[in-house]
Amino acid sequence: MHVHSARRRTHSDCRSQAANDRLGKDVKWARSDADRDAIDKRVAQLLEQPLSADDATQIALLNNKGLQASFGELGISEADRVQAGRLPNPGFSFGRLQQGSGLEIDRSIQFNLARLLMLPMLNQIESRRFEQTRSAVALSVLSLASEARKAYYLAVAADETGRYMLQVQTAAEAGAELARRQTQAGNWNKLQQAREQSFYVEAALNLARSEQARGAARERLTRLMGLWGQQAQFRLPERLPDLPKAPSDLPDIEQTAMAQRMDVQAAKLGTEQLAKNLGLTRATRFINVLEIGAVRNSYNDAPTQRGYEISVELPLFDWGDARVAKAEAIYMQAVNRAAETAINARSEVRGAYANYRSSYDIARHFRDEIVPLKKRISEENQLRYNGMLIGVFELLADVRSQITSVNGYIEALRDFWLAQADLEMALIGTPSMTAMPAAAMSTMDSGAAAH
Repeated sequence: MHVHSARRRTHSDCRSQAANDRLGKDVKWARSDADRDAIDKRVAQLLEQPLSADDATQIALLNNKGLQASFGELGISEADRVQAGRLPNPGFSFGRLQQGSGLEIDRSIQFNLARLLMLPMLNQIESRRFEQTRSAVALSVLSLASEARKAYYLAVAADETGRYMLQVQTAAEAGAELARRQTQAGNWNKLQQAREQSFYVEAALNLARSEQARGAARERLTRLMGLWGQQAQFRLPERLPDLPKAPSDLPDIEQTAMAQRMDVQAAKLGTEQLAKNLGLTRATRFINVLEIGAVRNSYNDAPTQRGYEISVELPLFDWGDARVAKAEAIYMQAVNRAAETAINARSEVRGAYANYRSSYDIARHFRDEIVPLKKRISEENQLRYNGMLIGVFELLADVRSQITSVNGYIEALRDFWLAQADLEMALIGTPSMTAMPAAAMSTMDSGAAAH
């Protein structure tokens, strides 16, 4: 009992270590009512105030049910590893035969000697599988954190965009109403009124689209955080975080990715496991069944027979060549996939870093050039309007233009934070490339177990 508890603590420590080292967040496997109560209290505490990106990430890591389900893979893999290290159960057979007055009783005990000989290698195989599962679960933790952070930025940006679209729609509505009155008074023609009405219709459509995007972004964040009911009424801040003063400079990004990407490490581990399985296939190609057992036969009219028996399958028709060839093909497949993983990893981090830097430059251009310029134009137009040099329609058009530029900056700022999250994930690895193909894994392991 103490050993099993120690193993569970080790699993939790591994997950917490991965989360703390890379994210600075807590991760907890809810295996009891007390654990679930503690998680519920922590989530409720975080929901009491407007969420930050860190709060949303922490809630997702604690409360996402899909992540909790993936933690069960560790328990399953650990159970397989323990099972692989245990001695196989012996077999016992009993027979009672009667012929006339003669009675024959057969008793025998069999033990799978081949399984006993392969026990160290099978245990090593399951240990490697466990390490691969642990890496995959750790990557799932980091992937969820990245997705939650991105969903948070999308939700906050959608809220902010919706508010600005409402201002655009309000200004356009005022312009359309004023144009209608001017037309009724005979001061405007139908074409001028139609233009203002067109602005209003487009603004109303953009507002509806922004509300649609806002709802979808909020629901995605809600799902990732595992919230429902009253919890789904969480509050978000009114603005996205400000742009950093300078972007991160990563000159050795490819080397960094190769050293720490978990999918590259998992591919390497999977290839090593297949190599071990290939060695096992070669070692047992001629032995499919090898059993040793003790025999004791007794008769009612004769002395008891005692001895032993060994049974072995003779390779008369199947010499194991096909199994070895298949194992070698699967191994080379894994080697090529591992190489592909490394090549793709280098490309991913280069692309993610380039997107990160360009997104920063675009957002900074909006912040330092476009938005201030639009603001100065608006201030000048306000002065011209006060001096009766321009009319109200020109002023409303300028307000719409300024709001649109601000909304462009919101989108550029949102894209930067999304690019940063993608870059962080690219340096960690992608979940789709961590696991060995299921067909290869099951084929190799079943072949090893059969021997």
